[in-house]
Amino acid sequence: MSIDIKVENHIALITINRPERMNALDEDHYRALSHAWTRVRDDSDIRAAIITGVGERAFCAGADIKSLLTNPTSLSEMWLTQKDQILNRGLEVWKPIISAINGVCMGGGVCMMLATDIRIAVPGAKFSLAEVKRGLVPGNGATQRLLGQLPYAIAMEFMLTGDVIDAETAARWGLINRIVAPEKLLETAFEYAERIGRNAPLAVQAAKELAIRARDVDLQTGLRMELVMNRLLWETQDLKEGAAAFAEKRPPQFQGR
Repeated sequence: MSIDIKVENHIALITINRPERMNALDEDHYRALSHAWTRVRDDSDIRAAIITGVGERAFCAGADIKSLLTNPTSLSEMWLTQKDQILNRGLEVWKPIISAINGVCMGGGVCMMLATDIRIAVPGAKFSLAEVKRGLVPGNGATQRLLGQLPYAIAMEFMLTGDVIDAETAARWGLINRIVAPEKLLETAFEYAERIGRNAPLAVQAAKELAIRARDVDLQTGLRMELVMNRLLWETQDLKEGAAAFAEKRPPQFQGR
């Protein structure tokens, strides 16, 4: 059991490898996942990442409740806000992240998915935020992100009932991008990552950051940030390469600088 990470052709594949527990995350796996996300953030060779789970049953069944409830953290942990940060709990990763949802996506699995940018699922995938059925609220950002990604009434239905929805419903709501056959899941995820990876890396990261920060600023501030970001990108070698490639009618070879 582990969090596996493999990097090839500028794409990181992160795999939750705990099928015996439906890829649920205990404290050790959350810590390992934090290390994986930090590597994606810091490794300049990585241009996009994919997150998936081992097996055909589960993407991630969320937090390992049995483990966490029998081994609660001390209250002082609440103020260690920078400790073992993960993608959906404060770690800023501006490289695009793709969820390849190979089965059950529950609780913390949904919370993690909500912090990714593109989501692909198999037909049998199931989604639920069932924390309210256990006396808790969805954590790690779900209550903060859901209303920004779904219409109010839909988000509240999903969060307050704790009911399970299928992949077709998730797609209809706009929670996921596509449904593909299981044998096509990773292939499709890599196709997305490769298409993104062919673009200018700094521009891709800038576009993601601007889009996400737009939720927290007024329009005039966002427009100013956009202008400043483009002015910075104007000084990059990638912009010069993009212009040259366009003029020479050839694919650009971006270097991320």
